[in-house]
Amino acid sequence: MNDRTTPSAARHRLLVRGCDVLRVPVAGECDVLPGQDIVVEDGVIADVRPTGEERPGERGAEVVDGRGLLALPGLVNAHTHSPMVLMRGAAEDVTVEGWFNDRVWPMESNLTAEDVRVGARLACAEMIRSGVTTFADHYFFPGQIAEAVAETGLRADIAPTYFSSGGERALNAGVAFAEEWHGGAGGRVTVSLGPHAPYTVDDKDLRILADHARRLGVRMHIHAAEHLEQTESSLERRGVTPVRVLHETGVLDAGVLIAHGCGIVERDLPLLGEKAATTAVACCPKVYLKHALSPLTPVRDLLAAGVTVAVGTDGAAGHNTLDVWEALRLVALTQKQAVRDATWMTVSDTLRLVVRGGARALGLQNRIGALEPGMRADIVLTDLSGPHCRPLHDPRAALVYSARASDVRTVVVDGRVLMRDGRLLTVDEPALLAEADARVARILDTSNGRAVQHYDP
Repeated sequence: MNDRTTPSAARHRLLVRGCDVLRVPVAGECDVLPGQDIVVEDGVIADVRPTGEERPGERGAEVVDGRGLLALPGLVNAHTHSPMVLMRGAAEDVTVEGWFNDRVWPMESNLTAEDVRVGARLACAEMIRSGVTTFADHYFFPGQIAEAVAETGLRADIAPTYFSSGGERALNAGVAFAEEWHGGAGGRVTVSLGPHAPYTVDDKDLRILADHARRLGVRMHIHAAEHLEQTESSLERRGVTPVRVLHETGVLDAGVLIAHGCGIVERDLPLLGEKAATTAVACCPKVYLKHALSPLTPVRDLLAAGVTVAVGTDGAAGHNTLDVWEALRLVALTQKQAVRDATWMTVSDTLRLVVRGGARALGLQNRIGALEPGMRADIVLTDLSGPHCRPLHDPRAALVYSARASDVRTVVVDGRVLMRDGRLLTVDEPALLAEADARVARILDTSNGRAVQHYDP
């Protein structure tokens, strides 16, 4: 475990006073408790109670004024590639093949560790501003991403991207990163092993990584059955679906977060259901819509099989933002359309996916995902008083269908205030933006003919 960073919980008490609190149960309807105080001790929620005067043991606590605001558990971005914010808007109106082969993978061949350092910090700033307190990342130079998480105060599960073309040295480097960083930054950094996909990683390497995951007690994070054409291609070439490959190579046994899963078919559901306790699928609908992919992630079928579903943005080269509010809204809308049922994917179900579902997808369900005593204090204070949310008949519906990232006022992670009243406290935003802007021309230059990989699933 990496111990070079200072633990995020600054050994003091925090009192979030006078806010309304969104309760997200494991099942059933969410509700809102009016006028509550959230008491935090050493980064852990100690109490949620009707607002009142400070009690003797709480004098001297840092106070956050939550009056007129709604507190909700920190949002979880269950699948992204954070440094790809540097490619935002640089790969538009192209096919999936063109997106990979002509734009993104050539641009990624230009990346340096310093580029990833800047991109990860910019992504962290964006996510803090939008109320994301935890994210699952899958990218190159993972140590730079971990340092960004440690410095900015966020929580993340980081998977080092691995292609078999990288060879044994790259595989071992990813394992070494897990050995160094899992549990780092005061417990805010966890690690998954990150083979890219069954079509870019050999079965032998998948087995090796699954064995390492079990040895280290970490999970795996992989793109699989991203769309139906990948599943059909796998059936044609190998006679098995991508999910069957994960089953046969031990990836499902190790515990896995599957990115996208739009190509999951009926024959895959029993395999996933057998490992439902440690299997999750991240749904990132905006990128499916942009690439005109159909069908979508089969959320209803996965939930019926007991598989956890969470909400992600994918990278900003495809999604353009790391705004989970936008993603959760699209999950609700597209899933209703996909199954032709307006009563499906209720506001409570949608909110549960983005907090409890995200927490479970990362194996963090005992730490985050609810504002309850004993949970880590990851708290987002949101202002629903704007005209786009009024009149406020149902705060839950406003969160899903009306609220914006800009409505987030204050963000707390592990009991530490990262943004207060819209002001970032752990990021020098002007300096960071200037440094990012200075790097992008070189990154976007694809004239050298290089690429990190060729897309041909």
